[in-house]
Amino acid sequence: MMARTKRSRRSYGAGEWGRNRVRAFPDPKTGLFQLEWREDGRRLTRSLGHRDWSRAKRQADEAAAGFAIHEPNDKAEAEPEPLTLGTLFDIYGEEVTPTKGANTRGHDRAAMSMFLRFFGRNRDPATLSQRDWDRFIRERRAGRIGRSGRPVGDRTVEYDLKFLIAVLNWAARSRDERGHPLLDRNPLKGLRKPTEKNPTRVVLAEDEYLALLKVARRVDWRFRVALVLAHETGHRIGAIRKLRWCDIDFEGGTILWRAEHDKAGHEHVTPLTSEALSVLEEARRMNPGTGKVPVLPAPRNPLACPDGSRLRAWWRKAQILAGLDPMPGRTWHSLRRKFASDLMDQPLKILCELGGWKNAKTVLECYQRPDAGQLRKALEARRRSQA
Repeated sequence: MMARTKRSRRSYGAGEWGRNRVRAFPDPKTGLFQLEWREDGRRLTRSLGHRDWSRAKRQADEAAAGFAIHEPNDKAEAEPEPLTLGTLFDIYGEEVTPTKGANTRGHDRAAMSMFLRFFGRNRDPATLSQRDWDRFIRERRAGRIGRSGRPVGDRTVEYDLKFLIAVLNWAARSRDERGHPLLDRNPLKGLRKPTEKNPTRVVLAEDEYLALLKVARRVDWRFRVALVLAHETGHRIGAIRKLRWCDIDFEGGTILWRAEHDKAGHEHVTPLTSEALSVLEEARRMNPGTGKVPVLPAPRNPLACPDGSRLRAWWRKAQILAGLDPMPGRTWHSLRRKFASDLMDQPLKILCELGGWKNAKTVLECYQRPDAGQLRKALEARRRSQA
């Protein structure tokens, strides 16, 4: 028998998969720790009735040891049960998903549920083929699978399939407690994912930004701070709304972007413009605090950050007040594209560091959009160099 502590604080596994596996984890509603194990193919849980993490791990070890002792010898030496898609998702959801960001964790869980309904929980993942791949694409596009029940675009289908490929690649690299690979290979490796031919990637115009800025205080002081920071730093709103005062260095004029709040897990420090420093000073007057106190507190909880739905609601309200007609794609992310386009004359390495991009190719393909003024400026510069 073997026990090990996982990287995630949310789960502890003891024992071996297919034999005497036991998991300890907190109930998301009550916070009380629970034990989970399998018996005759069923997943069973039992509440431990306490919140002591060390005690919960000890009880998981004891339970796993108890299952191993009471197993018949021939069963203990038998080959593990064949890997099913349901078991593979259980392992991935326990070991990998908890290390991701909140939004990605949510997509992982939704995608797992969708694929299990479509392929079946007992499906051998090694038998997935081109036919399964094509059938999923057709059904997902048509809206016959998925929670919404509505047709979806190729970008959504691609996102779902990227998750499935990631799980299968991980399984091909991972080994069980006996040292055997979970999967010999990824059966879907190399298959072509659908891509959206003309994705909507709106770049917020300068006059639109100024119109939003003009009405920002009428929406909420936090909206104005977030708007200016998004414009001046080029970072995602998800990272901006989770900023704490300990991340802001007023003397040095810098801001720390933590890996746990970054979609790409990239921790980095960037300088602050005078506009960004000014709006942060304004935020400090409205919300004095130090340490881990949020820069942008939630309206009803000063110790929590506002959630994404609140920021989206503020954006919609600001558009109405500014007299801007609703436009698909004109969201917080359009400010990130504006930042990349405004700094198009800077070296890509500099731009990537300022905006937190890890891949320059992503910037070129998805973010930078030259406008007519930039194109004309480039031609004029060429004419001057020739002269």
